[in-house]
Amino acid sequence: MREGSLDAPTRHILDWQSDAFYDRAALDEEARRQFDICHGCRRCFNLCDSFPRLFDLIDDSESGELDSVTSGDFGPVVDACTLCDMCYMTKCPYVPPHEFNLDFPHLMLRYRAVDFKEKGKAPFVQSQLAQMDRNGTALAPVAPLANWASKKGNGLTRPAMQAVVGIDKNAELPKFAGKTFLKRAQEAVKSGAYDANPNGPATGREAVIFATCAVNYNNPEVGEASAKVLAHLGVNVTTEYPGCCGMPYLEQGNIAKVAEQAEKVAAALRPLVDAGKDIITLTASCGLMFKFEWPLLVPDNEDVKALSAATKDISEYVVDIANKEGLLEGLRGTPQSISMHLACHARAQNVGPKSAELLRLIPQATVSVVERCSGHGGTFGVLKETRDLAVKVGRPAARAAAKAEPDTICSDCPLAAKHLVQLVDDISETTPPEAKHPIEVFAAAYQL
Repeated sequence: MREGSLDAPTRHILDWQSDAFYDRAALDEEARRQFDICHGCRRCFNLCDSFPRLFDLIDDSESGELDSVTSGDFGPVVDACTLCDMCYMTKCPYVPPHEFNLDFPHLMLRYRAVDFKEKGKAPFVQSQLAQMDRNGTALAPVAPLANWASKKGNGLTRPAMQAVVGIDKNAELPKFAGKTFLKRAQEAVKSGAYDANPNGPATGREAVIFATCAVNYNNPEVGEASAKVLAHLGVNVTTEYPGCCGMPYLEQGNIAKVAEQAEKVAAALRPLVDAGKDIITLTASCGLMFKFEWPLLVPDNEDVKALSAATKDISEYVVDIANKEGLLEGLRGTPQSISMHLACHARAQNVGPKSAELLRLIPQATVSVVERCSGHGGTFGVLKETRDLAVKVGRPAARAAAKAEPDTICSDCPLAAKHLVQLVDDISETTPPEAKHPIEVFAAAYQL
């Protein structure tokens, strides 16, 4: 046996379609095996609240060991996990190929999958929030009204939303765009706005921007900035969005729904991959799903394999162009301080801090990197029952971001950026920074 952390972490395929996966006794046996190893190590004590909860359970037990902790007390440990993968990727010395074979996030996912199978559904509010395409399609035509109702500080609607559906009245909620990114892109293509620059360095590249639900319905400016930058650099760019990547369903343990989305989206994008086009994701969670999670859930699906190999994050892709073909002149940055939050799902892709590298290409930009979890974690940051936990976990990241007195807080995750700006505003007396995706800042430096 070799000591931990000497080999790159690998992951096992999730056998989620077998009966054994949902056997409660087998799950408890595996949980106790992994929890006991975690108890003996405790290296992850400061990553999230799952580990302090587990260690407190053990320390406060009769024997001070796991044997005197009842399995019924494990629920809060599972509830606190955001599936960020940081324990697996950055801390744990006992992940595969080590023979201890720890995978804490996928253990938590299995717990949720068992609960979902036994109950037959997720909690009502979470299940409704997970239907990103339905919600975005329904609310786009009434975006001004929806945004007014969801605005933080609306004393008429937000207390009612908290009382009725459990959405914390103090949480910043995503705004809906009246015109989706796909509709804007269709108009831009007709006008020639996204035509590839014939003088760009990357004229041999063809890329398809996967719009993502967050960008398509809530942050179309991120998609527009991405398309403009790629076209300016000479990339022949188009846009597609067959549907959500399924991350909200994964958080609930609804693995079958995630697999359904994987098969549908991968089948729709496969002809584009076969045509030699790169698939560009605009949010970290979608990139992680395409590259790593989907191949573990539907390992025999050739469409998913092809899509995984062809997928790049937008910052990763532009940095790759800069390194291989070079950039056009004309980047005119103004002196600005940027706190670049590396989202957990971006770090879990194991490609390095590409968004920070991207921003450092801008003249006169001072970029400080924040590598702490924002705490937002999907619905964690908006639901009343988990909002305090999201603030607690995110506060160290907010303090780290605030040290630079930034003009802008960037993140690979738009929800994380908004969450951090709100937390920074709570602890700082200066003008709150803007929340931006790094590609928006880069596009502005090119005056696009």
